[in-house]
Amino acid sequence: MAEAKMYKVYGVQNFRKIPQVERYLNEEQRFAIEVVGTVLPFKANSYVVEELIDWTQVPDDPIFILTFPQRSMLSDEHFNQMAEALKAGLKKPEIKAVANEIRMQLNPHPAGQLEHNVPMIEDTKLTGIQHKYDQTMLFFPQHGQTCHAYCTFCFRWPQFVGMDELKFAMRETELMVKYLEEHDEITDVLFTGGDPMIMKIDRLKMYLEPILESKDRHSVQTIRIGSKALGYWPYRFLTDNDAEEVLDLFKRLNDAGMHVSFMAHFNHPTELETPAVKQAIKRIRATGTQIRSQSPLMKNINADADTWAHMWKEQVRLGIIPYYMFLARDTGAQDYFAVPLAKAWKIFQKAYQQVSGIARTVRGPSMSADPGKVQVLGTTEIKDEKVFALRFLQGRVANWVHRPFFAKYDPNAIWLDDLEPAFDDEFFFERESEMLSVNPN
Repeated sequence: MAEAKMYKVYGVQNFRKIPQVERYLNEEQRFAIEVVGTVLPFKANSYVVEELIDWTQVPDDPIFILTFPQRSMLSDEHFNQMAEALKAGLKKPEIKAVANEIRMQLNPHPAGQLEHNVPMIEDTKLTGIQHKYDQTMLFFPQHGQTCHAYCTFCFRWPQFVGMDELKFAMRETELMVKYLEEHDEITDVLFTGGDPMIMKIDRLKMYLEPILESKDRHSVQTIRIGSKALGYWPYRFLTDNDAEEVLDLFKRLNDAGMHVSFMAHFNHPTELETPAVKQAIKRIRATGTQIRSQSPLMKNINADADTWAHMWKEQVRLGIIPYYMFLARDTGAQDYFAVPLAKAWKIFQKAYQQVSGIARTVRGPSMSADPGKVQVLGTTEIKDEKVFALRFLQGRVANWVHRPFFAKYDPNAIWLDDLEPAFDDEFFFERESEMLSVNPN
């Protein structure tokens, strides 16, 4: 068993107290962290600071960039706007107003999350549920809307910045179960956030056990738990005071016939190297729980094929199933992280070629866009025209899934919205979406 560690949290208010920050960063770098961290969420902990970041490689260390805000994550205009507010010594409410003004220009809810994905039941809007794809329902537990540390690329950053009107969260498990009972197409419930594993065992039981207790009244087979805890605080499963109870809950769910899938977020091989994470992985798997891993492809952190191939190989060695390579979503600091689609596909292809079939469970590169999850299959030529070949891995409409389509080649495109149809005036899903809006039945 790993030695118990003290859990310390650092944010924009106290990060200067970290000895390594004082030693390795100059005042200009520290002020940049303060500026960006006042707009975008910033939270690190003692495990990240002491066991993951190689401070001799800062500011280029990938885990440092993954957790500490960087100057270029804001445009010059937005950076200067906040820097001037801080230098002027404005009061907290005034600083917050400036921050919120900037945040609203950063597309806080991409892919139609507020407009299209939130269902209704009994005239009640279920603001803690998203039901975008037939088989999968996302649930945002009220008590899981934070994380052990924040990723600087996080597309759910609005959950953490104190703007309640931008949050997804839900406390009422009765309504969740009722919704499941009325939608027998749902086989998977994904608990997400934030991070559900930030919750203590009593809260976890409050949300998970009702699904088990009502299993004869709905079609749910799989409980997914989307979490960064293995990467950012593996002691959650080792030495936290309720670690044994958490693992026991996982085992009880599996033993009762529910498939529990732990959807781990690993963004760099470094996160798989510590003794603590290796032991935590073993303990989770011993409960019968399956661990799958996913990450976006990000410039400045993991945008090369060898890094991905190494990460997939190590995940397989540890008993983890590689699942997704995503692309940085069109929100927040996307410009800092985004990799052009053409380059992303080449990175994926080169990494894929380096691993055995056991690791080729991974899918990507994939964009979680408004119409669904769109995979870049590569580039090709049709009728002497260079094009992107793409397909839906998931779609708002079920029959879109695995339908190939083509877009004009654009070496600078970083997202679906940047692409134009190759052989038509519009993509097939745009036309069908318009038809559905006119005649939803």
